[in-house]
Amino acid sequence: MIQRRKFIKQAAIGTVVVGAAAIGISQILPKRKKESLGVALVGLGYYSTDILAPALQLTEHCHLAGIVTGSPEKAERWKRKHNLPDKNIYDYRNFDRIADNPDIDVVYVVLPPVLHKEFTIRAANAGKHVWCEKPMAMTAAECEAMIKACADNKVKLTIGYRMQHEPNTQEIIGYGRNKTFGKIKMISVAAGYFDPRTDHWKQNRAMGGGAMYDMGVYSLNAARYVTGEEPLAVLAQEKTTRPEIYSDVDETTIFQLEFPSGALANCATSLGMSMNYLYVTAEQGWYRLDPFQAYSGIQGESNRGKLSLKIPNQQAKQMDDDALAIVNNTAVIVPGEEGLRDIRVVEAIQLSAREGRRVTL
Repeated sequence: MIQRRKFIKQAAIGTVVVGAAAIGISQILPKRKKESLGVALVGLGYYSTDILAPALQLTEHCHLAGIVTGSPEKAERWKRKHNLPDKNIYDYRNFDRIADNPDIDVVYVVLPPVLHKEFTIRAANAGKHVWCEKPMAMTAAECEAMIKACADNKVKLTIGYRMQHEPNTQEIIGYGRNKTFGKIKMISVAAGYFDPRTDHWKQNRAMGGGAMYDMGVYSLNAARYVTGEEPLAVLAQEKTTRPEIYSDVDETTIFQLEFPSGALANCATSLGMSMNYLYVTAEQGWYRLDPFQAYSGIQGESNRGKLSLKIPNQQAKQMDDDALAIVNNTAVIVPGEEGLRDIRVVEAIQLSAREGRRVTL
């Protein structure tokens, strides 16, 4: 009897081994969750070099695993500085080979807006999750194509609106959602800086330049997340004090948004002056963030007290949140649909400024 039981046990083990060999061991064993996702940065300009790469040293759930660049000099410099293997370094022509690289789970697109659609779709087709910087794309149609490509390939797409991950911003989003101060009546929001450059892609319309695409989406997105509503109509004007530089794109755009609840938002953005505030007036008080989108930290207050929640690094928080959404297969905080909604309004703002009239959405 003992020998018979031993024989049955050994036969069963043999059957499992043979079966595993026949169908592939990876198909019968549950996949382990990665503790840290590998991120490849596409485009190695200022934001990748000075902001995202250092932030990836502070993250808990993702890490810098690769780069994509058209500059051999940058590739060599990043390779040495970040100890990157040659197989994780790509250029724009061989980028699609990233599909065969298990080290890289996420592609972070940090390129001029004109290239966002192309590289988001190529990354999705390679089976990689995509984080895409703002603005999401040049047009709503491009945004829709990006969303479809990611859905078709069953990968997550999130847009780099880091402020929606920031705790003081999340607090005021809750104020609007919960009517903490009653119904919102008026919003004033502005985002801008003085750019001294005279020959940069941000001054080229074909590349996705101009204040509205660059800083304007901060103002627009803030008005939308404060109210939790989509605007019904816009009225906009474009201005410049340096026509020799800003003949092709807007240096400053001023726009008003009308919301279904009756709230009005007076918004501004500029590459010709520094502006950084968000003020909200409601039925039972007011609250503000000033600055509302600075890398150095967000400060705010209301008629009920201070807003002073702090985090070590905004981009690290953003990327960790997005990595956890991938690992746990939960909803991302800022999906592609959020970027699409902004670009639909940007198109209406540009039309209003061009034709000098109120545009309904």
